[in-house]
Amino acid sequence: MDRKVDKLVRRTTMIATLTASYFLLTSDYGPQPSILDPIKTKIQSAERSLKEFIFGASKESEKQDSGKHEPNLTKEEP
Repeated sequence: MDRKVDKLVRRTTMIATLTASYFLLTSDYGPQPSILDPIKTKIQSAERSLKEFIFGASKESEKQDSGKHEPNLTKEEP
C-alpha cells in the first residue's frame, strides 16, 4: 500500500475508534452531566469549525460574532 494511503487509513481508523468509544461511553450516562462533557464540547467545537471551513460561516454565527466584538465607539474626552 502507498505510504500516503496507509497514513490516511491509520488516521481515519483512529478517529473512527475514538468516536465510537465516545458514543459507547456516553450512551450509559444520558443527558446528566458527566466527566465526558469537556470532550463533548471539544467535539462539537471541531464539528462547527469543520462545517464553517467547508460551507463557510453561517449568517447566525456572523451575527453572534459581530455582537461579541463591537468596538466602543463613544469617544472619551480627558
